[in-house]
Amino acid sequence: MTEVATVRRSRITPEREAELYAAVLDLLREVGYDALTMDAVAARTRSSKATLYRQWGGKAELVVRAMRHQKPGGIGDVDTGSLRGDLHGIIGREDDCVMEQNAALMRALAMAVHTNDDLRRAFKDLLVEPEVDEFQAIVRRAVERGEVRPDNPALAYLVHMLIGAFATRTLIDDLPPTREFLTSYIDAVVLPALGVSPR
Repeated sequence: MTEVATVRRSRITPEREAELYAAVLDLLREVGYDALTMDAVAARTRSSKATLYRQWGGKAELVVRAMRHQKPGGIGDVDTGSLRGDLHGIIGREDDCVMEQNAALMRALAMAVHTNDDLRRAFKDLLVEPEVDEFQAIVRRAVERGEVRPDNPALAYLVHMLIGAFATRTLIDDLPPTREFLTSYIDAVVLPALGVSPR
């Protein structure tokens, strides 16, 4: 599937692809997933709908690839030599404004992911699973360095903890996630759960 998708997208320049993705994310924030149409994307980007379907196959893949594209590189590339440094480094790649925009995108997709099989599959295959794999690489390095015991039961919940803090900040506190909040959460909750000193 990935190979086919790569072949499909090969005719669009990286600059044009970035422009299309930005427009898709703007529309997603404005109207939500269900109301976002390929017609609207085509109009916003001055593209033909046929081109969009040829390049991405459908709305679900286009939306998820747009979300993946706006992320600042792979999580697995962060390697500071300590788990605390790596987790803080991941949080530090995005400023508070970008985090707030990403939280708005997640809210726009939350219900649709549960009710739309195509979107759930694309979201899992193209966004969630690659990020989980990258987090596991970070955890493996921490285990190999002796920072975390390999049998620590909290290891299985690292991604859940981080995503949960990001996703529920607005719901619980009526505030967007911020660097300050997430780094303090890592030090107060995630690292102690893993048996790592937060200092």
